Amino acid sequence: MPEDQHPEARPLDDVMLAMDVVDTLRHQQVLVERELNTEDRDLKMIERLRAIYASQGIEVPDHVLEEGVAALKEDRFVYDPPASGFQTWLARLYVTRGKWGKPLLAALGIIVVVWLAYLFFISGPVERERAALPERLNTQYEVLVAQAQGPVAIERAQSLMAQGKSALGKDDTAGLQAVLKQMSDLQSGIEREYVLRIVSRPGEKSGVWRIPDANPMGKNYYIIVEAVTAGGKALELPVVNEEDGKTYRVDKWGMRVDESVFEQIASDKRDDGIIQNSRFGTKRRGYLKPVYEVPTTGRAITSW
Repeated sequence: MPEDQHPEARPLDDVMLAMDVVDTLRHQQVLVERELNTEDRDLKMIERLRAIYASQGIEVPDHVLEEGVAALKEDRFVYDPPASGFQTWLARLYVTRGKWGKPLLAALGIIVVVWLAYLFFISGPVERERAALPERLNTQYEVLVAQAQGPVAIERAQSLMAQGKSALGKDDTAGLQAVLKQMSDLQSGIEREYVLRIVSRPGEKSGVWRIPDANPMGKNYYIIVEAVTAGGKALELPVVNEEDGKTYRVDKWGMRVDESVFEQIASDKRDDGIIQNSRFGTKRRGYLKPVYEVPTTGRAITSW
């Protein structure tokens, strides 16, 4: 190739040139193996290297070429990887940080976001609600005492307050929440107003009698009633069934009466199919139980 077509020679110091010579020799592995088997191998390698660099427009002094050939034979400028160990592992980890750094930061970011979400939306509200339970207990009790009129309602409120304080002393959050739920139900019962009316519709029973298991020779008599608001809406209320002791929510139930009361109401209905005085009792605001206008034991059944 004409001299004017070669790129401008690049000035390199001797050490860098010697390293480059060694690298060139390693890439010319066939040349090295062949030349090292001849007597004048050093001279031939130097001549070949001179030609290679000259073709690239690089002038390399003979002493640098000779140093490069010598370095190749002495394994100079050879990278010797460090022995495996903790420090080597740390170094490699640092060098490859570009590969694992961003994914790791992204994963840590997700963990932080999830933790903050749990803290603000789950754990935080739960702890705040728990801290507010004592105040809720006192407030609920004050409302109950202010609204309660009859001794039954007042005693029930006092009993629940004692249970609530006991749960607080034991740090029993679940127990305290259960007490607050019962207080809320008690408040609903105190505020409720209705008329207890004897069912007297065509196709429906107004009374039934049962033979109790404990006394096969006797009979228990019941008048079927329902709770109706001033607006005429029938309510569904919790009623304890005396036959099994369980509480059921029903819109009709039987109130136990004496045989004479049962026959009197039955006679009233047989007369013209209508019970003239169908009011069985009245539940006023502030009280838990209705005031009965028909003599009754207060016991009830929920199915017949």
